[in-house]
Amino acid sequence: MNALHPIIARTRADVAERRLDVPLAALERAAAARRASGDRRDFARALAEPGLSIIAEHKRRSPSAGVIREDLALEDVVGAYERGGAAALSVLTEPHSFGGSLADLRAARAAASLPILRKDFVLDPYQVVESAAAGADAILLIVAALDPPRLRELHEQAHALGLAALVEVHDERELEQAVAVRAPLIGINNRDLTTLVVDTRRTFELAPRLLDGTTVVAESGFSRPQELDELAHAGVDAVLIGEALMRAPEIEAACRSLSARSGTARVI
Repeated sequence: MNALHPIIARTRADVAERRLDVPLAALERAAAARRASGDRRDFARALAEPGLSIIAEHKRRSPSAGVIREDLALEDVVGAYERGGAAALSVLTEPHSFGGSLADLRAARAAASLPILRKDFVLDPYQVVESAAAGADAILLIVAALDPPRLRELHEQAHALGLAALVEVHDERELEQAVAVRAPLIGINNRDLTTLVVDTRRTFELAPRLLDGTTVVAESGFSRPQELDELAHAGVDAVLIGEALMRAPEIEAACRSLSARSGTARVI
């Protein structure tokens, strides 16, 4: 069974319900007001700094791991990430499989000053405006969940609204689609979303195929300082880490320990 299909179906149903509760026009007004206020944090720039940047993720649970951590307030987690030196945050907002919500995104924005990626299954233009209105600085676009025309549409819409778009790929075919839309931020997810199997070799196989000037983010399977050194030497710009940090007894210390060496990886 393809693990992605039921999540996409639930997401489409959820979006249809939210359209009834909150009209698109209301979200557009909120997003415009946010842009007018200058409330923007530069997600892409945070990842483009020298060294390997850490995107620290708030994730309560997942289909592959089950419950990860539900005993801590989100505000405490993202505060620990910021103090621990993360360059950016990722906040899960998908409710059924990951236990997240848009309220989590808003709370994270109020609790920390780092740029925030909305981690969700963005399938519809409504969700892009919704992300901008809720306080996201970037959205995730998963190539495996989108056909090429919709990927291009959502990518262009995100940039028109002042949002960065992290385009996530899992194989060479998806990488070609990301390159075709000229995505400046490409995430290589080592977890196959159809089987949930993780293979960290995927990052090292696909990263060399990307053009110079592309910001490359490694996702899933990395947690140790030595692994981060290998990513930095391979030319990867950032790594997204969630489960390993969420499970740590002392989250701030765990985040900071990833840069506690004289190697090339960096946590700022």
